[in-house]
Amino acid sequence: MSNNAFDMTDFHWLIDMIQSVDAGLIVLNSKYEINVWNTFMENHSARSSESIRDSSIFDLYPELKLNWLKKKIDSVFQLNNRAFSSWEQRPYLFKFNNYRPITGSEPYMYQNISIVPLNSIDGNVDRVCIIIYDVTDIASQRKELQNVNIELKKLSRTDALTGLTNRGHWEECLNLEYKRFHRDKIPRVLIMFDIDHFKNVNDTHGHPAGDEVIKDVANILTDNQRGTDFSGRYGGEEFVIILTNVTEQSALIFSERLRKSIEKSVVKYDDLELKVTVSLGISELDDSCNDTDEWLKRADDALYTAKGLGRNNSVLYSQTKH
Repeated sequence: MSNNAFDMTDFHWLIDMIQSVDAGLIVLNSKYEINVWNTFMENHSARSSESIRDSSIFDLYPELKLNWLKKKIDSVFQLNNRAFSSWEQRPYLFKFNNYRPITGSEPYMYQNISIVPLNSIDGNVDRVCIIIYDVTDIASQRKELQNVNIELKKLSRTDALTGLTNRGHWEECLNLEYKRFHRDKIPRVLIMFDIDHFKNVNDTHGHPAGDEVIKDVANILTDNQRGTDFSGRYGGEEFVIILTNVTEQSALIFSERLRKSIEKSVVKYDDLELKVTVSLGISELDDSCNDTDEWLKRADDALYTAKGLGRNNSVLYSQTKH
């Protein structure tokens, strides 16, 4: 008699634990019918255990990934081994709203799940228990950390004044495009340009005015380039851009369009209206170019020639060799 009383007491606190544990507990039979739906599940689903008992979980939640979840459940029944899924694989099994105050910006609860075999007296698996863990805090912190790392990586590659690629990262792009050319032989052109008489802008109107001019030129460059092109601030008032899948003649058309856009632009700073021009050197990569330093030097030589011809113009490197 006392043993039976002890067993009933055990059963009572076991049920109490199942209902009060801060995790979702769902017990399914081999037909995927719900035998247990604890308080956690009631609170977050707004469905009482009485209303859904003996119902198929897939009938109640047709949005569940049937093939994926069914395969996991079936493997637990057949192999008598646990199965798992993390929020990183699937953000959630049940689309529950997130009510945690610390991570209130997350609309839904992130969940890890475990599927545990439940053995009958004869040792066979006749039920499985799906355990739903609320990991919203952990997931949110991980996402924030990832976002911070992405932003830091972006900042490490970006020129602070213009938002263009900085010199270090742009040179990485230059090396990559040089190697790609020797594999695919798709034409690539390097354009190097700088702002004419920029020192006069700084000396006459001050460095803040000069910064506005640099930003304006960078914005015009960004507006004119394609998504496949790589542009950057090379230093001071000097800019570079790699055009992919174009010849030097096509690059010359781009260069002239860019030059004229900058020439027409008016930079407003305080009560000033500033206008500048640029000179551009263009170098198409070919097999005679030994390395990226030589490619850069060719574009720089063409730029030097453009300045010698009176500035505010575009010069092809191939023209400087004659």
